Amino acid sequence: LLQDADEAVRIAREIGYPVMIKASAGGGGKGMRIAWDDEETREGFRFSSQEAASSFGDDRLLIEKFIDNPRHIEIQVLADKHGNALWLNERECSIQRRNQKVVEEAPSTFLDPETRRAMGEQAVALAKAVKYSSAGTVEFLVDSSKNFYFLEMNTRLQVEHPVTECITGLDLVQEMIRVAKGYPLRHKQADIPINGWAVECRVYAEDPYKSFGLPSIGKLSQYQEPLHVPGVRVDSGIQQGSDISIYYDPMISKLITYGSNRAEALKRMEEALDNYVIRGVAHNISLLREVIIHPRFVKGDISTKFLPEVYPDGFKGHKLTDLERRELLATAASLYVAEQLRSQRFLGTPRIPIAKSKRSSWELSVRLGDGIYPVVVSKDGTSFSVEVDGMKLNVTSEWNLASPLLSVTIDGTQRTIQRLSRNASGETSIQFLGTVYKLQILTKVAAELSKYMPEKAAEDTSSILRSPMPGAVVAVSVKPGDTVSEGQEICVIEAMKMQNSMIAAKTGKV
Repeated sequence: LLQDADEAVRIAREIGYPVMIKASAGGGGKGMRIAWDDEETREGFRFSSQEAASSFGDDRLLIEKFIDNPRHIEIQVLADKHGNALWLNERECSIQRRNQKVVEEAPSTFLDPETRRAMGEQAVALAKAVKYSSAGTVEFLVDSSKNFYFLEMNTRLQVEHPVTECITGLDLVQEMIRVAKGYPLRHKQADIPINGWAVECRVYAEDPYKSFGLPSIGKLSQYQEPLHVPGVRVDSGIQQGSDISIYYDPMISKLITYGSNRAEALKRMEEALDNYVIRGVAHNISLLREVIIHPRFVKGDISTKFLPEVYPDGFKGHKLTDLERRELLATAASLYVAEQLRSQRFLGTPRIPIAKSKRSSWELSVRLGDGIYPVVVSKDGTSFSVEVDGMKLNVTSEWNLASPLLSVTIDGTQRTIQRLSRNASGETSIQFLGTVYKLQILTKVAAELSKYMPEKAAEDTSSILRSPMPGAVVAVSVKPGDTVSEGQEICVIEAMKMQNSMIAAKTGKV
């Protein structure tokens, strides 16, 4: 255990950089900092000890060698008070941001039976050596050559325990209660199977477009879990109307899908994420969905650096292919027309029987991003024929516009979409393939007139420092009249148990 920053620097030099400074009572990525030199070690010591004190009431720190580009693989163990201990296979937890896990799965695509057994036996040996009883997790870092290094043991149930329950068929909580009561384990090592594949996504109240997830607060105005999708389990502690505040971890739920193989589990996860309704707070479903369909993830080519490597400039949401863009434009235009038709009816009858306007086609102009696209929609029974980019697409749905989820079939491809908002000026936001897209749909005439509308000027924010998230100010490093240089720390904000240093964006005077 480290006494002060000087000792941290001395040990870091002995071990060799990079090093990891972390809270001895830690967990959940709190109180952890990577340091590549003496200066970062001193800074890491300061922040980690403050975070550890506020999160765990214990500011003691450890320092260890940091292995660059490893996989984070952990072994679930179960031990009783009679000297019996089992390992319940591994969990792959390499998809992380800020040392906090985001996607976990069991088993791992990387381990072979020999490495799995070696890791399992070492984990059990450790549990027996300290006479551990209950469920626990022994965490390892595994390098590209399958060398594994002990990281720490979590003497508790972990967030990702459901994936182990799915593939082994054991109820870990029930086993923990039995052990605590003094019963011996009911299973032998040979009884522990690997049946199928399970994946867990941690659904957070976070904005994934800000460093892969900065906390978001608010009230869950609408909340619906995708429990109608087969092979889905949702562990959550909230419900519609719950408040997400700055005082707790921003996790909304753990979303788990199970299948007979990895491809099936991932396909179900994609469907579950599309069918998850969360309104009132920002959430990370767009990031989760992009990770699980990414070719590198699907191939199993992952490490703890996956997110910064795949998105070096930060996460920007789903990049639409030309076909997907046409599908989105056609769906948005069809929704617009379905709404126009609905508003002409009143209690099942047309509002003004005198004016029998039997329109068969609508010429629209749809804005998406920087592009403006002419779209022609014609009604054909319950479906719409939509012309985009000189191509015709057939869009069918029940068009239940009051439902938070809309199942739409575009040229035979089924998509579950969500329309989050719309207003009188034709602006609408639609969640499509997990990402929310903002569109504006106008009639051809309105679009031609809209160029005469004045533009609202953007606010110049270069000379102010605005916190990117809600939180408590725990330290202010400057005072009015100070001259500060670009990159200098102005204050420290604590949000959801994490401390964040806010720096000046440019040189100037406070």
